Amino acid sequence: MSTDHATPTTAGLTESIGRGSLALAVATVQLLVFAGFVLVDRPTLYVPVALASAAGLGYASGRGWFGMATATLGSVLLLALALPLGLFVARQKPDLLADTVTDPAVHQMLYLTVYAPLVAAVGALLFGVPLAYLLARGFPGQSVVAALVDLPLVVPHSVAGILILFGFGRRGIFPGFSVLGTMLGMILALTFVAAPFAVNAARDAFEAVDERLEYAARSHGASRAQTFWRVSLPLAGRGIATGGVLAWARGVSEFGAVAVVAYTVDFFYPPAGGTVPGTHAPVYIYKQYNQAGLDASGSVAFILLVLSACIFLLVRWLGFGKLGGAS
Repeated sequence: MSTDHATPTTAGLTESIGRGSLALAVATVQLLVFAGFVLVDRPTLYVPVALASAAGLGYASGRGWFGMATATLGSVLLLALALPLGLFVARQKPDLLADTVTDPAVHQMLYLTVYAPLVAAVGALLFGVPLAYLLARGFPGQSVVAALVDLPLVVPHSVAGILILFGFGRRGIFPGFSVLGTMLGMILALTFVAAPFAVNAARDAFEAVDERLEYAARSHGASRAQTFWRVSLPLAGRGIATGGVLAWARGVSEFGAVAVVAYTVDFFYPPAGGTVPGTHAPVYIYKQYNQAGLDASGSVAFILLVLSACIFLLVRWLGFGKLGGAS
């Protein structure tokens, strides 16, 4: 049986596809215009074009002069974020980038940059998920504990490194362990700065679990531990995984705490079949900038940017189930 009008679901899907196509078309045109100005070495000329385009789209959106004003003002911030990224990508030198990609030292750096934050993220989840569950369900003194968990978010990163040395150095709680310039120190520093992301994401995931489901499991004879493992944890799994990836991403980008605690470390590198010295990616890029200049450090930064983009897409996929947005 045919109908003369689309269902609400079909209409919404059609509207979504239409908006997506329009957004893709606008983005493609803007990219081509930007590339043209870069080719003639006049990227500054793209700024008025972008602002005029935003103003026109804002006015045409049906919001009139208000839409034009908000779109124009908002585009100023977008340009401040996007232009450095666009020029950074456009100014890369293919030959230098190829040399960087094939450099064994870069391979070691990337291995360490993936491995150490991964260990830190796993540790943050192992001890952070139980804490997140308690925070989600509430207990006396919860606000103090929550504030302590969030403290690394506001502490300067170099200060975080100093705290690690005071807490776990020779006069710390484990005087028999060495953390300065060691892999252990790097992982502790990364765990310190990444833990809030793992705990808070897991806490949000547990808070989204309907407590009536837990009550139903308990009423059918399940213990608290069984309820946690069979009900709460599986339902919060996606949020916990997102928190783990966020903690890993935070570790990948860390500079200050690692530079203080473990500027250079010895770590086991499987292709070499033994221990090799290496540095975390942000520290490596800083060293390259000081020793070899902007272009050399930029090629390494480009590789790290690609890695960061992959992490971002993974977080989007875990958080929303698809790369385009919430389902």
